[in-house]
Amino acid sequence: MNIVKHIPNTITSMNLLCGTIGVICALDGRPDLAFMLMLAAALCDFCDGLAARMLNAYSPVGKELDSLADMVSFGLLPAMMMREAAIDAGLSGIITFVPLLLAVFSALRLAKFNVDDTQTENFKGLATPACAMITGSFIYYINASPESSLREWPGSPLFIIIVTVVFSALMVSRIPMFSMKFKKSGKAESPLYRMRIAFIGVFCVCTVLVALLGLNWSMIILLTFIIYVIMNLINAAAGK
Repeated sequence: MNIVKHIPNTITSMNLLCGTIGVICALDGRPDLAFMLMLAAALCDFCDGLAARMLNAYSPVGKELDSLADMVSFGLLPAMMMREAAIDAGLSGIITFVPLLLAVFSALRLAKFNVDDTQTENFKGLATPACAMITGSFIYYINASPESSLREWPGSPLFIIIVTVVFSALMVSRIPMFSMKFKKSGKAESPLYRMRIAFIGVFCVCTVLVALLGLNWSMIILLTFIIYVIMNLINAAAGK
């Protein structure tokens, strides 16, 4: 048996395990651990694709397993974190179930991705990991910074509805979203290449800004991915 070909799927399984434990942590009132496990899942999500390319170990099973793992780690987990944050902020009733729509639209997004052969290098619509990073880092930040005025936002039904509708719509939209897959054959002068470099620059600027302002580190991820969405929306509006 060729053990090498199973390495990517093993890493993907670790992604799924991190997401599953993260859901348990979210339900147990530990959004801090839930977000850390989401980051661990994101690292596994990056490494499984890298391992598959390096080892030339692609498989139909690996593709399906990757989507199933992403559904849990970047679909169900952030939805549960948002719901628990809303309940902790004082919301009750049917409005607390609205964030679960993020999980539903994450599944739709992943299903569309699997049957669309044009998204091999870049995305159409907001990728589920990017959506999860925004949601997860926000929940982590408001719990790590109880003095922040942002802490009151999950208690607003309007905020919950807007966040759910906006991100659900972005995930199933046809708006082009650049990925961070640098390839040797990529042209340095291409607009997409420059966008990727600009995104790295945004991350560096956000890191410096958050450090200077003395904010919690999770704000780096939150700001970076919000700007990522804005960059793509501007790019799409400009027709590029």
